[in-house]
Amino acid sequence: MPPVTVLRLNLVDPDSSPVSCAARHRAALEMAAHADARGVTTVQTEEHHATGDGWMPAPLVFAGALLGATRRIAVTLSALLTPLHDPLRLAEDLAVLDLLGSGRLITVAGLGYRPLEYAAFGRDWAGRGALQDEVLETLLTAWRGEPFRYRGRTVHVTPRPYTRPHPPLLVGGGSRAAARRAARLGLPLFPSAHLPELVAYYHERCAAYGTEGWVQQPDARTCLLHLSEDPERAWERYGPHLLYEARTYASWQPDGARSAVRSAARDVAELRAEGVYRIVTPQECLRLAQGPDAPGSLILHPLCGGMPVDEGWRSLRLFTDEVLPGLE
Repeated sequence: MPPVTVLRLNLVDPDSSPVSCAARHRAALEMAAHADARGVTTVQTEEHHATGDGWMPAPLVFAGALLGATRRIAVTLSALLTPLHDPLRLAEDLAVLDLLGSGRLITVAGLGYRPLEYAAFGRDWAGRGALQDEVLETLLTAWRGEPFRYRGRTVHVTPRPYTRPHPPLLVGGGSRAAARRAARLGLPLFPSAHLPELVAYYHERCAAYGTEGWVQQPDARTCLLHLSEDPERAWERYGPHLLYEARTYASWQPDGARSAVRSAARDVAELRAEGVYRIVTPQECLRLAQGPDAPGSLILHPLCGGMPVDEGWRSLRLFTDEVLPGLE
């Protein structure tokens, strides 16, 4: 089987103005449409707040725009910080997005790493597990399309989603609590890293709860790709953009956090040696995809860390014009 192909878009730009930020948002939608027309499997985005660089504070709005700009490609929210959302409003929004995309929206429900985000929305960081339980249980109940009791009152969420029994919803995380939650609710598990022991625990809990589930586990070695005909020059010129994202994301993660894209690099040379972020030629990308240790997914990240839009387009076109045909 050829690898899953992923276009990752998070719109980070540490030096943006409203004008440049608007241009980056438009470019992201155009990139998604380009990827959709050429057979890329998935476009992926995420949720973060109070970053100062526009990382992705409104993923539901962005997902709606992506669904409107495309016709076939799956749109994955990985992860949506579900405890930060009002459960009833989120049930409505995801139902409408599910209808707009005819089932193409996939939501990974995550807790996040940053107490700052919970404080910004008046949510209790220490109680995030209970908040997650409430929102997931409310979503599953609301999407049945019938009146139900919620916080002491009867409510009725409409419209009913397109997908039955409910829109695609996975539980993200790297803890046993996340695995137990997913198993109890009969939802798939999306581990935050390659964690076979957590996968085994999840299946044990499914058996104990009498539920059925499956796991979408990251590769043992996940890498975020940028394509260039001259990787040496690209590392020299654009490596700082990759480093900016790597260092920013690492600064949010507490000690012991398990993440598929965790980096400890302090400079561009260390980042390059790590291999989490990689700049490759189209030919190198094909060899990576077809080698004996081929990953299950190729993740292209054309706008990483404030990457200039023109360079992002060059990377994307190399991928769609020279890599995708070779994968077929």
